[in-house]
Amino acid sequence: MKFTKARRRASLLTSAAVALGLAATCLPAQEKPENHADGPVAAYEPSMTTLGQIQVEIPGLRPDDPVMTQEEFQRGTTIYFERCAGCHGVLRKGATGKPLTTDLTRENGFEYLRDFITYGSPAGMPNWGTSGEMTEEDVDLMARYLLLEPPAPPEYGMPEMQASWKVHIAPEDRPTEKMNDIDIDNLFSVTLRDAGQIALIDGATYEIRSVIDTGYAVHISRISASGRYLFVIGRDAKVNMIDLWMEEPATVAEIKVGSEARSIETSKMEGWEDKYAIAGSYWPPQYVIMDGDTLEPLKIKSTRGMIFDEQTFHPEPRVAAILSSHYRPEFIVNVKETGKILLVDYSDIKSLKVTEIEAERFLHDGGLDSSKRYFLTAANARNKVAVIDTKEGDLEALIDTDGATPHPGRGANINHPTYGPVWVTSHLGDETVAVIGTDPEGHPDHAWKMVQQLYAMGGGSLFVKTHPTSDNLYVDAPLNPDAEVSGAVAVFKVADLAQEEPEYTVLPLVEWAGITEGQPRVVQGEFNKEGNEIWFSVWNAADLESAIVVVDDKTLELKHVIKDERLVTPTGKFNVYNTRADVY
Repeated sequence: MKFTKARRRASLLTSAAVALGLAATCLPAQEKPENHADGPVAAYEPSMTTLGQIQVEIPGLRPDDPVMTQEEFQRGTTIYFERCAGCHGVLRKGATGKPLTTDLTRENGFEYLRDFITYGSPAGMPNWGTSGEMTEEDVDLMARYLLLEPPAPPEYGMPEMQASWKVHIAPEDRPTEKMNDIDIDNLFSVTLRDAGQIALIDGATYEIRSVIDTGYAVHISRISASGRYLFVIGRDAKVNMIDLWMEEPATVAEIKVGSEARSIETSKMEGWEDKYAIAGSYWPPQYVIMDGDTLEPLKIKSTRGMIFDEQTFHPEPRVAAILSSHYRPEFIVNVKETGKILLVDYSDIKSLKVTEIEAERFLHDGGLDSSKRYFLTAANARNKVAVIDTKEGDLEALIDTDGATPHPGRGANINHPTYGPVWVTSHLGDETVAVIGTDPEGHPDHAWKMVQQLYAMGGGSLFVKTHPTSDNLYVDAPLNPDAEVSGAVAVFKVADLAQEEPEYTVLPLVEWAGITEGQPRVVQGEFNKEGNEIWFSVWNAADLESAIVVVDDKTLELKHVIKDERLVTPTGKFNVYNTRADVY
């Protein structure tokens, strides 16, 4: 079915009216805060981590502190680290979410906190109570918990990393040639989020070749420059190094780099292939450079420091996306809260040189343009995209996306019929899709400008996707509250982008998967090596059926559905060749 901007908006307004009518029936109006919100951004960044399992003591109580037992405080700490730390920070100093330090929480008071935890806010605070994610007792507990000083989580330095580091098979004991019949370049590494595993799935036969235990909720998979080793990192900061040459691919080395993390990458510069790996942590706020063959930790660097514009100290600037430069022996490191992009020169880690580029606060994810020279990354809470010239090592541009909370993943590179090479991001907070010119030599009038704004199905998008051989641009919306929207993808024809208001086609992937229980969400398209089919995860609750749907890119028809009881909450998928070669 084809949709235009006007038709899509009419549909969304109808859905919103129904939703509001139900809400009005269920909730007394006088109890609902003025700034209540149930939007898609409210579902973003609940972060399960191992921090919640750390035993903590109640900080020194003051006479006017609320009554709380040690058992309650431990539960409150667990809930906070699982649900709140991703936005508000471990130390509650504020990050994407607002600060929750006691000078502010006590001024607002218990009832205010209880109501906002229950109903949420338009700034992205989830409606934990009305959504059913927290019981009334948990909401009461968390309102009291926020009136107490936060516990200080432990640091994680070289002694802790060394203690967690394990080499299961030494490099000299590994195969000297590939020992299996797997077409590694067309292999998919698929995150099985709640199972703490990844599945390796053959891109041609759709067969699950291996299921490997990893850390919790693997955030990304990255491939060594040689294509032999797969590196994955869980949100619990556990890194697995998997040898794809083995008869049965398996972990050959592992390490834990902190308590919560998101990013892993390997060196790709010519002459430095696979020499180093790097991982970045949310807690503690730091990154570590490791040996590329064994994961031995070699150098840890803290990211604590001054916010670039305010010049005030931030105790918890988390490391978000990390990419490897193709032009210099450098890692590109996003430091979220301070708004700095670091170019970490690994040519001599004993005399480490770091170029610090001031960009914008709340840096998150991003990817390279089609030339692989420019890194485009979202400062998502500021609704901007920063552009780094990795050849010259400086900030090229800072671009407003005219949308709420850009979230590109790695983005999508297409050859626009009017504007030439462009890079695309969708948004969490609204239905817009920003198209940005990336060709300063061939199309200088359009370079580093938002040249077009598209309108997709609705807010809650996490990823856009295309391929150099594809004529399509795919936009998901897994965090949209409407089940029909979250269970589908929008597809724009690249040739149609020359029109003033391009239509898009909706693919009902949950319906194609034949899943009728729960509210499965379609997320993160990933192409096979040839670029003739695209895979989407149909991500359901851990105790319900999930699937992977394969779509024929040329016909936009269903090609295959992968179902298996081992596919527990599949989310991110990473094709080995496309990930290694930065094809997106």
